[in-house]
Amino acid sequence: EVQLVESGGGLVQTGGSPRLSCGLSGGPFDDYTVGWFRQAPGKEREGVACFSLPDRVFYYGDPVKGRFAVSSNHAKNTVYLQMNSLKIEDTAVYYCAAVLARYGDGGLTAEGRYDYWGQGTQVTVSS
Repeated sequence: EVQLVESGGGLVQTGGSPRLSCGLSGGPFDDYTVGWFRQAPGKEREGVACFSLPDRVFYYGDPVKGRFAVSSNHAKNTVYLQMNSLKIEDTAVYYCAAVLARYGDGGLTAEGRYDYWGQGTQVTVSS
């Protein structure tokens, strides 16, 4: 069974640069697309970024483009979300998710495409 374990986050000041980690186990790491989503209080969950490991494609949502970056460590079966220049509006619970698909299969910016989810980690940005 595929499991995703997240770490990182916490209380950060505006302009800060925390890094979230998403460890994937129970499946062939290089065959998955890993997505990052977030849900702010009172709002619907939204896509932040995704990284297709099979075809090495990155996608970033407009609110985070140029500030967030996804990377991976294949030795650790882990995908990272580096968050830079944080704003108050980045405050949310962040989730990683995975699906056995490549970006070219389509639809991978939508949460409904993902089969496996991490437990979520809170990121709170304060001024």
